[in-house]
Amino acid sequence: MTDNLTPEQRTKNMKAITSVSKLEDAVCSELWRRGWRCRRNVKNLKGKPDIAVKKYKAAVFIDSCFWHVCPLHSNIPKTNREFWEAKLARNQERDREVNEQRGRHLVSIV
Repeated sequence: MTDNLTPEQRTKNMKAITSVSKLEDAVCSELWRRGWRCRRNVKNLKGKPDIAVKKYKAAVFIDSCFWHVCPLHSNIPKTNREFWEAKLARNQERDREVNEQRGRHLVSIV
């Protein structure tokens, strides 16, 4: 399958992709404003939480609609459908594994 963008356009698109969502930014900023010192995407914790407050041994997982297949807002891309179905299914499986292992308290914000 050929790319329908020029190399310059593709580079610009890829540079625009960030690893932190606006929701993560807002939550982390509010925690810092309230004096809770936190870290993002802590790789040495199981499940790689979006935000971790090590002082209180707390982890915050922000499950976005697309990546975690929200039943209300998620949609699977029409192109390369097999890849996306497998990827998103694995994300859901990993969420279950992390939830069971950590026994985390789930709070859903929609």
